Amino acid sequence: MKNKFFTREFVPTAQMSQAVRKAWIIFMIKLGYAETDITPNIPLQLVGFNRPDNLSKGILKPLLAQVSIWESETRHCLITIDSIGFKKELADILRTKVGNMLQVSCDKIMLCFSHCHSAPDADNSKEYFEMVCGNILQAVHSAAADMYPVAVGWGNVRADIGVNRREDSISLDKRVGILKVCGLDKEERKLLLIRVTAHCNVLKRDNYFISPDYFGSIREVLQEKYGCPVMVIQGSAGNIAPKYFDSVETPIDARGPQYVRSNTALEDMANVICEKLSQKMSSIEMADTLSVNMYSKEILFHADVPALTVAEKIAEEAKNNCGIDGTAWLAEIRRLHSLGVQRQEETIEVQYFTIGKWCICGVSYELMVEFSLESMEKLNNEFFYVNGYTNGCLSYFPTEEEYDRGGYEVYWSLLIYYKYFNGVFPFARDSVSKLIEFIIRNAPMKD
Repeated sequence: MKNKFFTREFVPTAQMSQAVRKAWIIFMIKLGYAETDITPNIPLQLVGFNRPDNLSKGILKPLLAQVSIWESETRHCLITIDSIGFKKELADILRTKVGNMLQVSCDKIMLCFSHCHSAPDADNSKEYFEMVCGNILQAVHSAAADMYPVAVGWGNVRADIGVNRREDSISLDKRVGILKVCGLDKEERKLLLIRVTAHCNVLKRDNYFISPDYFGSIREVLQEKYGCPVMVIQGSAGNIAPKYFDSVETPIDARGPQYVRSNTALEDMANVICEKLSQKMSSIEMADTLSVNMYSKEILFHADVPALTVAEKIAEEAKNNCGIDGTAWLAEIRRLHSLGVQRQEETIEVQYFTIGKWCICGVSYELMVEFSLESMEKLNNEFFYVNGYTNGCLSYFPTEEEYDRGGYEVYWSLLIYYKYFNGVFPFARDSVSKLIEFIIRNAPMKD
């Protein structure tokens, strides 16, 4: 798995004094990169749309997992995966395997899932999950064996690629975060890490072809333009749909004049981002002596098991509004009541990856965009990004306003996916403010 994008560089330390050389080595950043194909070679069950038949019927474009290993005083590993997201138990298995290979703890391993709705359900196929893990471990080995000193810089542009699913809400995170990585000459590009916020479902429920959705198009367009690998990370997109979509249907998350139906919707999303990035790339300032850090904090949340009468009402609403069958969900609630379980709990990992003032903060839930916007504002740092779909993909984490409205993101989706989430009901209403306060309190930088 030779990395075609890297060439070895001479590091001019001989002219430095011993003290300066020691300090430079401590804060010098090294990067190793590798990627691997994780496309299945047989039809598999897709996940992300509520439809009777989810079996894939071909491949539109291959799926990727990309590995970047960052080293200053210790190693940290960021992996992006074209997937809706693994349940937490599987994500932890992969992180443990990677951590063992790199000889670091799991809080030094961050998995960023694209939340793609056109990728296989890894939780439904043990063979596929093992293939993905095996391929990623090979890529980790290749990246770790090929580390080079780099310079890093960051910037933001704003792009119009998302629409808030709620018609009366204008909350959007239009930031396209850019982490630019170059060689020590600060000219030759080695890697671009791009953070966006819009659901990875430009292709809707009438698509049965495996695809990385618009994340794949972003990688293709930017790699062609800038001649280096491109990794894309999903933000807090729980209530943000893509502006462009490709479907003969008009799904509920593409209704209204703000959405654009297009046969080239995947490329349209990528081209908007490429155009905006081109206005910023040359002005990003680079530095080669920055501290890199990755760490995790944990917080416990609780969710009530609803009374059966409440659950039956929710199931009826889901059936009437979305055609969702809540029979299995109701059976699980009856089972919990029979065992005397009135409340379920979950420990949430909040993980931070920081380089200088740039920081991505991830949790495994489908966060609403307000999590990211409020954290950015309270920290007074436009380079602080709160992301969902990190180290797994659990249920929606709605805002207090969305909690009061109910609907798919709050209740109905749980009727389908509760078996992946270790819970049948959303967290208590005040959990939103508690999580945001926790994120801010443990953030690495505060102005």
